[in-house]
Amino acid sequence: MERHITTTPFGRRSLSLAHVASQAVAKARPLDKAVHKWNVFRSICTAKARIGVSERALAVLDALLSFHPETALTGQDLIVFPSNQQLSLRAHGMAPATLRRHLAVLVDAGLIVRRDSPNGKRYARKDRGGEIELAFGFDLSPLVARADEFEAWAEEVRAEDRALKLVRERITLCRRDIAKMIATGIAEGVPTRGRGQGPADWMEIHGLFRAIVERIPRNAIRPALEPIAEDLALLADEILTLLEAHLKTSVSSANESRTERHKQNSNPDSPIDLEPRFRESRGAGTELKTEPPRQPEGAYPLGMILDACPDIVDYARGGISNWRDFMATVAIVRPMLGISPSAWEEAQSAMGEVQASVAVAAILQRGTAINSAGGYIRDLTRKAETGAFSIGPMLMALIGKRKGEKKRA
Repeated sequence: MERHITTTPFGRRSLSLAHVASQAVAKARPLDKAVHKWNVFRSICTAKARIGVSERALAVLDALLSFHPETALTGQDLIVFPSNQQLSLRAHGMAPATLRRHLAVLVDAGLIVRRDSPNGKRYARKDRGGEIELAFGFDLSPLVARADEFEAWAEEVRAEDRALKLVRERITLCRRDIAKMIATGIAEGVPTRGRGQGPADWMEIHGLFRAIVERIPRNAIRPALEPIAEDLALLADEILTLLEAHLKTSVSSANESRTERHKQNSNPDSPIDLEPRFRESRGAGTELKTEPPRQPEGAYPLGMILDACPDIVDYARGGISNWRDFMATVAIVRPMLGISPSAWEEAQSAMGEVQASVAVAAILQRGTAINSAGGYIRDLTRKAETGAFSIGPMLMALIGKRKGEKKRA
C-alpha cells in the first residue's frame, strides 16, 4: 500500500493556498535532480529581499540544512526532524518563540514544507533493516525544486548591485572632477561663457553643482541616482569645455606674443630682461610669508577637522595632508562661497587665520543650510569679538551629524 504524505499542519495552524502551492512544487520536482545545499543557501541569502526572509530566518534555515547528513540534496529523503531544543542550539541559542516564528516565515516563503506527525512531534520511523521508512519534520524538497529560480534571482540581485556600484562610482568621480575644475577656473581666472572671469561667475556654476549634489538621497537606489549621474556628467563636460577653450586661447595668445616680442627686440643692442621684476611700489616692503605650522597653536587636529568637514578635500589640488594644504584650499573655496575680502579680514582679526579657515570649511560642509556665507561669517566674527564663539562645538555638531547619517543609512 502506498504511503500517504501528510499535507496539513498540526494543531491550530491553518493550511493556506500558498502552502498547497509549495507542496505541489515540491511534489513535482525531478527525482533524479541533485543540488549543492550550500550553493542553494548562498543564492537564497543573496536574494533574501526578493524572497521575503530575514537574516534570522536564514539562520534557522542554515541550522535545518546542517541536520541533513549529505552535502547534495537529491530528489528523496529530504525530511529533517530535529527537536526545537537541538534546532535552537544550532541557530545560536535562538529563543523558542523566535524559532517558531521564523520557521513559519520559511514555510510561508515556500522554502520548506511541514510534514507533521499525528501528535505534532518530529521523529522518524525505521524499518527492520534500520533504514528510515517514514519521517515527520521539515521537508527540504522546495530547495531542490526551486534551486534554478533562486539562482536566477540571486544573479539579478548581483547584477543590480554591480549597476548601483557603477553609478555611485560615476557620481563620485564627477563630483571630484567638477570640484577641482571649479577650483582651477577660479585660480586661473578662466572666463565663463563671456560673462566675465571673476569668482562670482564661477560661484553660479558652484551653486548649480551643489544643487545637484543636494539631490542625492541618503538611501539611494539606482533609478534615483542615474539622473543625478547624468546631470553631473553634463556639468563636468561643460566645465571641461570652458577650461579647454581658455587653454587654446592662452596658447594662441602666447604664440602671438612671442612673435611680437621677437620683432620688437630684433635690435641686438637693446637690453633684455631675463626675469620679470616687480614695480617699485610692489617690490618695496614685500616679505615672504612663513608656512603655517604643522599644528597651529590652539587649533584642533587636522584629522578631526577633515572628519567633520570632508567636502573641503574635493577642492584640494593634491589632497590635504598638512595645514599648508588646508589653508591653500580654503583660499580657493572662500571666494567661491561669496565671502568678501573685507569679511574675511575681519574674521581673521577676530578669530585668527586658522580658526577662520576652519569656519569656512564648516560653512562649506553645511551647504544649502546657510543662505549667505558672507553674512554668516560676519555673524560669527561679531560673536568671536565678544568671546561668544568657539569652533569646537561647531565641529562636534558636524561630526555628530555625520555619524547619525551613517547610522540611519
